[in-house]
Amino acid sequence: MKGRWIKITEAENIPLREGRPVKLGEVEIAIFNLNGRFLTIENACPHKGGPLCDGIVTGSAVVCPLHGRHFDLETGMPVRASEPACLTVFPTRVENGIVMVNIEAGHRAMDSAAA
Repeated sequence: MKGRWIKITEAENIPLREGRPVKLGEVEIAIFNLNGRFLTIENACPHKGGPLCDGIVTGSAVVCPLHGRHFDLETGMPVRASEPACLTVFPTRVENGIVMVNIEAGHRAMDSAAA
């Protein structure tokens, strides 16, 4: 996998079923803890830029706190087909208790579908 892994924080700093924002250069991401499985997406909702890190996690999706749009945390795709915009997802792993993200390997599902 291309890119380098960036150490973010200790896994225990991201509470269960919650997200935390992280700014890495020009990119702001939201890291979510789904029962010890960590998923990372871009933090701004494509609708009005709502901070997804503050959204409610339901299953493997997050609900935008501003307008209630749902996004799948695994794919970045909207849960409702009527919402065309999707989010970039970033590979995430935990090594020795540290959450690590590969920003350069981020991708959008729609980009993959178009290829």
